[in-house]
Amino acid sequence: MTVELKKDLIEEHIKEILSLIGENPDRDGLLDTPKRVAQMYREVFAGVGVAPETALTTTFEENYDGLIVVKDINYYTFCEHHLIPFFGKAHIGYIPKGRVVGLSKFARLVELVSKRPQVQERMTTQIADAIMNVLQPEGVIVSVEGQHLCMCARGVKKTGSATVTTIKRGVLKTDSTFVQEFENALKRD
Repeated sequence: MTVELKKDLIEEHIKEILSLIGENPDRDGLLDTPKRVAQMYREVFAGVGVAPETALTTTFEENYDGLIVVKDINYYTFCEHHLIPFFGKAHIGYIPKGRVVGLSKFARLVELVSKRPQVQERMTTQIADAIMNVLQPEGVIVSVEGQHLCMCARGVKKTGSATVTTIKRGVLKTDSTFVQEFENALKRD
């Protein structure tokens, strides 16, 4: 099935959903909504079926054995349970073992794993595992902060609440010195 045909099917289904909730999909304000939603889905779910490692395409040999931290990488994704957004910031720290990657690749990695129906726990793990698989560093730590509209705008309606997930791989599972350095880097403005 071609992407264009899928786009047409999505449009048909969105129109049907509008009818099912009691709206008139043929009224002026909703006429182009199915088309806009199908286009949005193509954009926000562009990472479906794409391996996270593909974001880390270019690595460089480098003799650096300290902690590298890239913080405050914004992301927007969709909760796979409700198909409504959650968003926040990702923070990545790693200790290279002879290879580094261009820093913008971490932003691309976060972007790629966020472009699919997602849960924050899996997103955090996918980021860490991709870095471990490609760079094979001494260790990696990933912390993801998120505000979930499925919790803020519906259900318990607890606005302002945030979820933080953190995962450690390699030496960062046991070396509290580097973990403290990572946490200190996140506190700096």
